[in-house]
Amino acid sequence: MSTTQFDTTPSRSAYDVIIVGGAIMGSSTAWFLTNNPDFDGTVLVVERDPTYEFCSTAHTNSCMRQQFSNELNVRISQFAANFVKNLREYMGNDERVPQLSIRSFGYMYLADNEAFASVLRENLAVQKAAGAATQLMTPDQIAAAYPFYNVYDIVLGSINLVDEGYWDGSAVFDWWRRQAQEHGAEYIANEVTAMTRNANGTRIDSVTLASGETITCGQVVNASGPRAARTSAMAGIDIPVEPRKRYSWVFKADTPLDRDLPLTIDPSGVHVRENGGGTYQCGGHSDIDPAVAYDDFAMDQDIWENHVWPILATRIPQFEAIKVTNEWAGHYSMNVFDHNAIMGPHTQVENFLFLNGFSGHGLQQSPAMGRGTAEWLTYGEYRSLDMTPFNYERIERGEPLIEKAVI
Repeated sequence: MSTTQFDTTPSRSAYDVIIVGGAIMGSSTAWFLTNNPDFDGTVLVVERDPTYEFCSTAHTNSCMRQQFSNELNVRISQFAANFVKNLREYMGNDERVPQLSIRSFGYMYLADNEAFASVLRENLAVQKAAGAATQLMTPDQIAAAYPFYNVYDIVLGSINLVDEGYWDGSAVFDWWRRQAQEHGAEYIANEVTAMTRNANGTRIDSVTLASGETITCGQVVNASGPRAARTSAMAGIDIPVEPRKRYSWVFKADTPLDRDLPLTIDPSGVHVRENGGGTYQCGGHSDIDPAVAYDDFAMDQDIWENHVWPILATRIPQFEAIKVTNEWAGHYSMNVFDHNAIMGPHTQVENFLFLNGFSGHGLQQSPAMGRGTAEWLTYGEYRSLDMTPFNYERIERGEPLIEKAVI
């Protein structure tokens, strides 16, 4: 969406809900709010860069999986699969909305030691209990099904070929944004630069925009991706969310594989997936993984030459002869506390809600997270999936909700 489709100044001086950030999480929340007949309030979405060039949504793998170690995360992705496959129905049978599907080539987790193999077995039990179709594979089974892999060092694999793979995240994002606006949500190209709390510090009374306006608010949603800690700091709140750089490469193989490549998570952490037409997409990061500046998207060619490509060529020998056709760096919104979402209201600033820290699996969680946040804003409670385990108060208690399956 171009900047010409966003005004820069709000049409009102007060809104019931102000959403800080208009990418996938903010737009999901705006859509679920404006699509809910029980919500009749006003919504302002403040997006600092409506080109979305550098947002995490634009840099995603656009894949979903059910292979998580936490049952709630499994069920969140199951809802995402249902939402994507029934997008037009969810959007009121609007004939403009495309019919989407999931290209279920699966995620293949490869374990090269018994400790990680035990984790895969433990995760399998969680996933099976939630109804996922995950299966474990021995090295011989992997080699038979996917003969292009080198499995000399592999102990165990884990894959799910049902509702696990590529989906068109950009289409869902576009239609959330479009319908939210058609249903009354107001998007502006601007930036929240300050927030004012009431005298006893229990509520956000107003936000100030970069253009100078002060806007009164009923509730505020922090949906600002890797900039989440900066937004929370305006409310006087610290959260353990940092921008972490993640590199992606698209390449063409001289000799393409003869079947779909699952999104393969090598034991090194390098991952690679089918992209179609003899092209593939892979990702990785440096061994040292510091927080980076919000505007740091510089590539590091040494990582490709000395780390990622050698690992790819070892795991899949046909990838010794490849040509990179595109590359970019994006940011994970990394929750360094426990790699899980932070959502729901703050414990003291009661009208400040979090939608942060998705640690690389935000796109696939966006349907359930937007729905849950909209429910809380409308009813003061979750009415579909119970998202309270993700609430901010666990941060204050120092009780992490660990997610082991982070890529």
